[in-house]
Amino acid sequence: MPSPTPPPPLRPRRRRARTLVAILAVLALITATVGGWIVYQNTYDLREERVTIAGATHPLHGVLALPEHGNGPFGLVVFVHGDGPKDATGETFYRPMWESFAAAGYASLSWDKPGINGAPGDWLDQSMDDRAAETHAAIRWARARPDIDASRIGVWGASQAGWVLPKVAAQDPGLQFMIAVSPAINWLQQGRYNTLAELTEQNADPAQVEAALARRETTLALLARNATFAEVEAAGITGMTARRWRFIHTNYTADATADLAQVRIPVLLILADHDLNVDIADTERTYRAVLTGPGQLQVQHYRDARHSLVRKSIEDSTVRSYLVAIAAPRRLFADGFLDNQAHFVGQSDSP
Repeated sequence: MPSPTPPPPLRPRRRRARTLVAILAVLALITATVGGWIVYQNTYDLREERVTIAGATHPLHGVLALPEHGNGPFGLVVFVHGDGPKDATGETFYRPMWESFAAAGYASLSWDKPGINGAPGDWLDQSMDDRAAETHAAIRWARARPDIDASRIGVWGASQAGWVLPKVAAQDPGLQFMIAVSPAINWLQQGRYNTLAELTEQNADPAQVEAALARRETTLALLARNATFAEVEAAGITGMTARRWRFIHTNYTADATADLAQVRIPVLLILADHDLNVDIADTERTYRAVLTGPGQLQVQHYRDARHSLVRKSIEDSTVRSYLVAIAAPRRLFADGFLDNQAHFVGQSDSP
């Protein structure tokens, strides 16, 4: 029996089409795998509840992040933002911390700054006293909830919150603890340090340093004489808006020392060794000088960390920061940062 006639060879177009289909199938599989991994990495063991908190100047639009299981009552960490237009999640930056606190049996509470995400008010109208008052309102609200243990509430804050937390803790001795991440002591000293630290990292020459310090002195003189924003513009100060000028003028005399000296609860001070914003030596020296109760102060240094406690090796690369934030957000932070905070909170439950 004669052998069948072999099929004609595939035409080039058909070969290319089959190759393209195979490539697309592989890409689809890779996309699905990567997409699934990203979803997994951005899923947290939490139950988030949108809440409205009354009692402040304006209602606060917040998020209460509860442990995934159980009815409580849970301890609570009240989050106080640093500078800038922050939403309740800190642009999702807080969620890994909320998860670590939840593992220790604590809920977390945070809120949109006034004017953010439709929240009433304007955060640039606030003084540090205003920010402390809204934090007190949030704590009062939380203490009335049956799923929150009113005897186990502490405050957490970063950067600019260093002028808010001591006010709150000094005025509310019923708080259980305070966690201060990269806080400054004196607004003006912090600003000068930041200017010089950034110039040093940029390898600025002496003329650039001298010019920057001269601009700073001009700004300070304008603040001291209550200058209008029009005068600020006329003086050649750039990178400023009228609203931001108003905010700085309201707060530039802030100093945490006196409030800090009235704090009696346990404090965890967290410092980043590559902080360009805050003089960590000055901060640590002041905290140690005024928080002198037995075992009252714990200080933790993170060697590979910037001001935000993100790893220096990540924050110094825009591409790496973006990729890690999407694909592995818990890995943004310096080694031990999440676990050590949760351990401190768990310790505070011990008699």
